[in-house]
Amino acid sequence: MTVGFIMMCHTALDRAAQVARYWAEHDAPVVIHVDKRVPAHEFGALGRSLADLPNVSFCKRFKCDWGTWSLVAAAQAGAEQMLARHEEVRHVYLASGACLPLRPVQELTDYLDARPQTDFIESVTTADVGWTVGGIDMERFTLRFPFSWKTQRRLFDRYVALQRRLGLKRRIPDGLVPHLGSQWWCLTRQTLSAILQDPERPAYDRYFKKVWIPDESYFQTLARLYATSIESRSLTLSKFDFQGKPHIFYDDHLQLLRRSDCFVARKIWPKADRLYSAFLSPRAASETPAEPNPAKIDRLFSKAVERRTKGRPGLYMQSRFPLKDRENGKTSAPYSVFQGFTDLFENFEGWLSKHVGARVHGHLFAPERAEFAGGDAMFNGCLPDSAILRDYNPRAFLTNVIWNSRGERQCFMYSPRDTQKDIDWFTATDPNAQISVITGAWAVPLFRSNLNFAEIRREAARLQNIELAHVTILRSMYVKARVRIWTMADFIENPMEPLQTIIDEISPRATRRLTEAPQMVDLTGFGQFLQNLKNQGMQPRLMGDFPVGGDPRPNSLRRGRPYLVK
Repeated sequence: MTVGFIMMCHTALDRAAQVARYWAEHDAPVVIHVDKRVPAHEFGALGRSLADLPNVSFCKRFKCDWGTWSLVAAAQAGAEQMLARHEEVRHVYLASGACLPLRPVQELTDYLDARPQTDFIESVTTADVGWTVGGIDMERFTLRFPFSWKTQRRLFDRYVALQRRLGLKRRIPDGLVPHLGSQWWCLTRQTLSAILQDPERPAYDRYFKKVWIPDESYFQTLARLYATSIESRSLTLSKFDFQGKPHIFYDDHLQLLRRSDCFVARKIWPKADRLYSAFLSPRAASETPAEPNPAKIDRLFSKAVERRTKGRPGLYMQSRFPLKDRENGKTSAPYSVFQGFTDLFENFEGWLSKHVGARVHGHLFAPERAEFAGGDAMFNGCLPDSAILRDYNPRAFLTNVIWNSRGERQCFMYSPRDTQKDIDWFTATDPNAQISVITGAWAVPLFRSNLNFAEIRREAARLQNIELAHVTILRSMYVKARVRIWTMADFIENPMEPLQTIIDEISPRATRRLTEAPQMVDLTGFGQFLQNLKNQGMQPRLMGDFPVGGDPRPNSLRRGRPYLVK
């Protein structure tokens, strides 16, 4: 006994001829259905190329449309011709012209000989598995679908809506339990002949002609009436994406297809020369044939679907960029934002860079230019320091800084003086962000400036309003970033503890403890400066408690060495 193949072809007939010849030369009869829309000269060329093979024949042709009865009719015609002409066939395998055998024919024959009464056809009820894509499950069996979903979409949708509104339902023929599954099956002669020769076939055919996508339900349903043993799976490797469209296999999928151990794969790119050469070349059957196991590669397909639908974290793709919250993570890696530190400490960037394994930038959103680390005018990915280009899309600028430096932690300074358009909420709701804020530190540069006091007062009021708005955002219930906020007075009182906490979070593997804080600016007279602002009618609210008489001094900028008491 052997296996016979029915091939459903409509394009790439040269490749279909290669596969048909391979099967026929290995004693497997082939019946080919060619779509009636294929031009006569192409059909004639296919016939001439296979004319030397006595076990290859062509069946009656139909004009086939996706999801219509014509596909079932074509399969019926091919099956009837196969059963009538080839009595030695015990299993009939339905394939497409885009299929490619992955294992020798002899291995498939041996596999089926060991299971002479088993039908391999995916067959599940809509109630059991809701994997259908398109929004219609059980209704595909109870409504009528006289219009093509692809070519008459408006009529299709309106007629479905009308039937739903009027409550119209079709009666399912007695004894049938609708099942769904892949159209690529392998049925025994006994089951297939029972389906084709059933006295009730005219009634079943009339019913399924108005079912939606009957090629995925006709044989899948009727096989349940006659099969003695069904394995609800296809021997053809056929993967689909999240939209229900089949994955196409290319040359670089060679090892993936071999690892699946499946007998046939669909859908193969017609120009995949390497695949056709590798799998259609002479091969000996394996002494220990493996069980077909497409689950071996399911993990890779799941990753592919996830990559296509979600993208990579922090990478904005053209297909998702215009839509808010469609990104897979706002940024691609953790980063740190420091506000107020450069105002309070001298050369804070250099000190931080020395203590953490990170790239420390200045004020990336400074009004004049983006202050990249080291004063560079260009950053990874050809990002310029131009404020005009940066401010055109600040979010894209920040995400590109993080994406283009993957593997290296990025830190940058921030201030109420910086351009904050679209950035405050973005960083606050980014789980990758670590935001450390010393409120009121923006007043230190004003305190040390040589401006007229009236100008200082106006600028202080402006900066305080900006910082108040920022702090309100950072205390919102929607914040996902790691946020730490200190008033300037609290931070100065004990700077070593918060600095150590920040360093430990950026470099958790570092075992060294801080022994010295960065050099703090001279704040002599700062308390009186704040009092003068109050006297001029501007109420400082973010600095904390600074007495007028005493100058703010930290308890200690140096961590003492441990000692042992005996």
